[in-house]
Amino acid sequence: MNSFEKVTALLDQHQARYRVVEHEAIGQTDRISAIRGNDLNQAAKAMVLEVTMPEGADPRYLLAIVPGDCKINFKSAARAIGGKKSSFAAPEKAQELTQCEMGAVPPFSFDDRLALRVDNRLRDVGTLWFNAGALDRSMALQVADFFRVVGEECCAEIATPMTATA
Repeated sequence: MNSFEKVTALLDQHQARYRVVEHEAIGQTDRISAIRGNDLNQAAKAMVLEVTMPEGADPRYLLAIVPGDCKINFKSAARAIGGKKSSFAAPEKAQELTQCEMGAVPPFSFDDRLALRVDNRLRDVGTLWFNAGALDRSMALQVADFFRVVGEECCAEIATPMTATA
């Protein structure tokens, strides 16, 4: 089963209401949001992080989901799972854990080695938009349905709003 099929099966199992939109293959949040017609804050950006744990413990991996108008706060993301600091995981490791090419990762973890944390700002956006395991397919999902599927315990303050540059 590919990532898209895993996502649709999970959502169908929970009787979530979602819509699939096919489009040009684009992995940039601002460009795909313009094509889909969603606000940037409704776009769920997924990033795989490697988290340094205390006292020499093995690193852990985190699937961090942040709004499209924000950037990841690496320290806060690490703390959300008991770590000290975090950085982007190696691309090969990220692909191994998500079974997706970067830019197409949905906001769901299907690997027990990959913890999920979702920035609190996404609770209030109404509809969540994300790439659904492929760069040419997106989904629109009601936020209430999303959190019913993943659970409220995955919420954390892990993002920082991007500031406009003059």
